[in-house]
Order: sequence, then structure tokens, then C-alpha cells
Amino acid sequence: MCKGLATLPATCLKSAKDIKHKISFLLQKPEPQAADQKQMKEKNAAAAAVKRVPTATEVKKWKESFSHVMNSDTGRRVFSSFLRSEFSEENMDFWLACEEYKKTGSSKLETRAKRIYRQYVEADAPHEVNLDGATREETRQGVENACPNCFDEAQRKIYVLMEKDSYRRFLVSKLIQDLSQNKEMKNCDCVENRQTLTGGA
Repeated sequence: MCKGLATLPATCLKSAKDIKHKISFLLQKPEPQAADQKQMKEKNAAAAAVKRVPTATEVKKWKESFSHVMNSDTGRRVFSSFLRSEFSEENMDFWLACEEYKKTGSSKLETRAKRIYRQYVEADAPHEVNLDGATREETRQGVENACPNCFDEAQRKIYVLMEKDSYRRFLVSKLIQDLSQNKEMKNCDCVENRQTLTGGA
């Protein structure tokens, strides 16, 4: 078998080595693949939530205040869909990651804190959120001594950013207008159906 390999041209051997190197590299990195699968599941869940038409009461509440959006699972998913259309979904992803982080057991705090920091906070992170230098530095120091509230200030800043910036555009977006119109049409359909059933005019 070795004799057979020796007779192959050097370019073939180099290609084989390159392929072997790439495969071993991919096999050594299961975490990003798992993260990608998790992100895909979250995106699919968000898409499913948007397909499930929210109630008229939900949409009305979302228009009243940003806190109503953030306190509703469906509201957060619909808002995430809007952020995705603006290429700023990392803000919601970071906010949700911080919420999950607060529930983390003490034995996993350090690992998760570093992962969140590397993914969202540090300069040139893959999904870097818009934080000022002082907050970024404060968060970096907090991560070194990981505790449940080391992301609190950064999370608060991103919440305010979404509320003051993205939420205002969300209120006048086609997405929220379509949801409002869908509810109005459904209400009309219900009235018509009721009138047909009762023989009303």
C-alpha cells in the first residue's frame, strides 16, 4: 500500500493531505456547529411565531410600550423578525443570552460568560453589539470574575438602544401594519360570519 502511495504524483498527495487537514479541523470544532444548529432552531421558532398571527390585544399592547413587546414570547419573536430585516438581530440575541445567563448554575458561569463576551461584546466579535468603550471595558472586567450580573449594564444599554431606535421603526414598519390589518380583517370576518349564522343584516 505504501508503495502505491509513493507512485502517486506529489500534487495528489498534497491534495489528500489538504483534505485530511480540513476534515480533522472540522471534526475538532463541534461547538460552532452546535451553535449554528441552535441558531437555526431559534430562527425557525421565530418564523413559526411570526406565522402564528398574534391576537389583536397583543398587537395593541406592543404599540403601547416596548416593555409589552419584551415581556411577551410572541412579541420578542416578532420583534426579532423585524430586527433581522434590519440586520440588527444581534441586539435581541445578546439580550436573550444575558437572560439565559442569569439562570446559569455557578459551575458554568465562567464558561458561558466568556462565550457571550466573545460572541457579542469584545471588539470585532462575530455578532458585536453597539456598546460604548466604558461599558465594554466594565463588562470585560466583570467576565473575569464571572457572576450572574456581570452583563447587567451592557444588557441595559442594548435594551435602551432597541427601545429608542429599533422599536420606533418597528411601530411604523410594514410588519406591524400587516399584523394590525390582519386583525382588522379577521374581526370583519367574524362579524360577517356571526351575521350569517344569526340571519342578521
